[in-house]
Amino acid sequence: MSEQTATAPSAPARTVAVVNAFVAEHGDPTRAVIQYIGNAGVRLTLVGSDGALGDVVVPDVATAEAVCAAVEGVQVSEWDRETVAATVIGPAHRRKMAGPRARK
Repeated sequence: MSEQTATAPSAPARTVAVVNAFVAEHGDPTRAVIQYIGNAGVRLTLVGSDGALGDVVVPDVATAEAVCAAVEGVQVSEWDRETVAATVIGPAHRRKMAGPRARK
C-alpha cells in the first residue's frame, strides 16, 4: 500500500497579485467572502474599507482560503450585517447590474 500525503493548495500568484492590488487601492482591512458557485469554482468577493466591491474566481474553497492567508490585510468574512453595510454601490455599478434594458 502506498501512502498519499495531502498537500495544502498553494495560492495562485496571479490571483494573489490581483487581491494585493485591490487591498492597496481600496484599503486595509478588506473583507473577503468565500462563496461556492458550482462547477465554475469559488468566488472570492472582496469588500474594501472604502466600500468598493471586487471579485476573483478560484477552483476551490481551499485555494480561496490560501489566497486570503497569503495577502496581508484580508479578513475572511460572511455576508453579515457589518459586511453588507460596508459596501458602497455607486450609480455605474447599479446600471451595470440592471442590464441592457434599463440603459434604454
